[in-house]
Amino acid sequence: MTRPLRLVAVSGGLQRPSKAAALAAHLLDLIGREAPCEQRLIELGQLALQFAGATWRPQLPDAVERELAAVEQADVLVVTTPVFRGTYTGLFKHFFDFIHQDALVDKPVLLAATGGSERHALMIDHQLRPLFSFFQARTLPLGVYATDKDFTDYRLRDEALIQRADLAVQRALPVIDLARQTLSATPGMAVAA
Repeated sequence: MTRPLRLVAVSGGLQRPSKAAALAAHLLDLIGREAPCEQRLIELGQLALQFAGATWRPQLPDAVERELAAVEQADVLVVTTPVFRGTYTGLFKHFFDFIHQDALVDKPVLLAATGGSERHALMIDHQLRPLFSFFQARTLPLGVYATDKDFTDYRLRDEALIQRADLAVQRALPVIDLARQTLSATPGMAVAA
């Protein structure tokens, strides 16, 4: 029997509760309804003090190393970040600086961000997509961008955003299914695309 997908979300939110984490959790739930998976949400704000001052991976404590390993071993990633000065947070980038450069090759990644206004919606395509292109990850076709007004008590409330998130997951399913097929393929066998 095929093991469940390892579905990992990374939220670059610095506070708890966090709109970025809430969006990540919503996307995890949507994917979880469509595919059997083990879900994990990594909130970088909770790890900040443990890795913010490190410059090399061997300097990191075990708790951070476990989260990095979870990202590297994931079958599918969801990444969310608040927009800060037009881009992802420095903490978000610092965390991904520790990821091995080949660990995300061909890994499906659903991109999402939160911001104070719609002005920053294109940061998904102009900031996040290039970052994960460096890793040669398979960024999924639709990103999800949410503003402060889309939430009530850290829950998505805007119907258009909820529909966009659902559409992003639906469009991601063929790529996620391919990842699932790869899991069920026996070693040495090619998977038909």
